[in-house]
Formats: sequence, C-alpha cells, structure tokens
Amino acid sequence: MARYVLKRLGLSLITLWLLSVLVFYAGQVLPGDPGRFILGPFAAHSAVVALDRQLGVDRPLLTQYWSWISGFGRGKMGTSYEFQAPVAPFIGKAALQSLKLALVAFVIVVPLSIAGGVIAALKAGGIVDRVISIGGLSGTSMPEFVSGIILLEIFAVAFKIFPVTATSPPGSSLLTQLDHLILPAIPLVLVLFGYIARMARAGTIEALDSDYARTATLKGLRRSVVIRRHVLRNSLLPTITVIATQTGYLIGGLLVVEKLFNYQGIGLLVYSAVTAKDFPMLEAGVLSLGIVYTFATLAADIAYSLLNPRIRLGGVE
Repeated sequence: MARYVLKRLGLSLITLWLLSVLVFYAGQVLPGDPGRFILGPFAAHSAVVALDRQLGVDRPLLTQYWSWISGFGRGKMGTSYEFQAPVAPFIGKAALQSLKLALVAFVIVVPLSIAGGVIAALKAGGIVDRVISIGGLSGTSMPEFVSGIILLEIFAVAFKIFPVTATSPPGSSLLTQLDHLILPAIPLVLVLFGYIARMARAGTIEALDSDYARTATLKGLRRSVVIRRHVLRNSLLPTITVIATQTGYLIGGLLVVEKLFNYQGIGLLVYSAVTAKDFPMLEAGVLSLGIVYTFATLAADIAYSLLNPRIRLGGVE
C-alpha cells in the first residue's frame, strides 16, 4: 500500500510541476507590460522600465520561474498588480468562499445521487429507473447559467424564499450563510447528479449480476442484506473516482455560479485576474486550483485501492 501511495504521489507531483511550468509560461506570453499596467498608459517610459526591473520581470525566464515557484512553495505567491498587495490572502479568502459553496453542493449531491443510482439499478427498466435516468441526463445537459437564472426568478424574485445573492452579510450566523448558499448550490447539484447517479447505477447493476451476489442470495440471505453487505461495497468503487474528480470541478469550476450569484470565490477571482492582466493573481489562482484537483484525484485513487486491494496488489500499480 505504501509503495502504491508513493507512486501515485510522485505522479501527482510531476503533474503539478508540469502545470506550474505551463501556467507560468502562459502568464509570460499573455500581452501586456506589468509596469505599464500599474503606472498607467501616460507614465514615462523610464518609470515603466524602472518598475519592471523592481518587479523582476526583466530577468531571464528560468530565474523568474524559480523565484515564483520557490516562493509559492513557501506561501509567498507574489504581489498583485491590481491591488498592490500580497496575493496569498486573496487566494486564501476566495478559496474558503468557494469551499463553502462546494461543500454545500457536495453534501446535497453525493447521498442524493448515490441513492438515486442504486434505486434506479434496483428498478432497472421500470418507470422509476427512466425518471431518474432522464432527469439526471436533463440536469447534466442544462448549463448552470440557465438553471441558475430559472431558480433565481422562481425562488428568489417571485416567491422570495431564498436571497438573491450568495454572499451573506459580514458576521452572519452559520444558518444565515447556509440560507444564502443553498440556491447557488442547486445548479451544481443538477449538473453533477447525472454523472454520479449514472455511475452508481451501472456499478450496482454489475454487482447484482455478479457471482458473489447470486451465491449470497442462494445461501438464503435477505435481499436487503445482500445489497448492503455485498453489492454496495463493490458497486460504489467506480463512483468514488467520479466523485473525487468532480470535487476539483466544485472548487474551480464555479465561475458561472459565482458570477450569477455575485459570490466572491476563487473562480471569479481568477476571471477578474485575467480581465485585469493581474499575472501573479492569475498564476497563483490557477496553480492552487490544480493542486486541489490533483490531490482530490489522488485521494480517490487511495480510497479505491483501500476498497479494492486488487488495484494495489494485482497488475494495476
């Protein structure tokens, strides 16, 4: 197990290193002079050159990359061109905001979609299966901005059940914050429900048709016991990977929802950094999202191997 984890961890670190190179290079090739952006279009050329030298953007690319990535590893992500302040507090605050919204969506969608997938498998071919499958497919194919606008119009504007914005007032209680986050979480739930439920359904059907499930049934075990002890443990293995990969999306793919509900998360922060040509903020934000996604996938691999020892003891290592 230790060898398997170390190998997966090594691959994850290599992936993050390649991502850091790509992110840094992309920030260098984007048009725009940092010194000119900070000082404005009418600043003297000599002042722009002096500021570029102060920022270090006139140094060789390898020197700049090493300075940036080593500083990132120590928690020093650079200074924002737009705000003239350290980047790290902005990233931390925005990531915490996105984490809150993602956690609400996660708590709703995981048990709901797994239960829906298992029920659809147990009723395979019936009306319940069709309703869950078609409903999940419809939710997955509907863009977040469409479902978000519909939900806003119905539940926030027409009936005033939920607040219009996802941002709660400073110092709000946990219940007040939750009240602001439930409506923005629903478009995410609709998108993810179909993926997870479909995987849970397929895994459950495969497990129900397996030899060990039939053997347990022939031994006289009740169907509920067979499902609980033998089917669910094996049927949910592929679902774990889907859930973990979607965790990265929940943290980093919230731009549309954050924009629609005026929520200051990391997706909106990265978008603002692109429009403002704030390269330190952009690079730190994208690499932070990459770290979340990579380690979510690593956690899924480890959980999968714990539940299925063949992954780490067999030919797949």
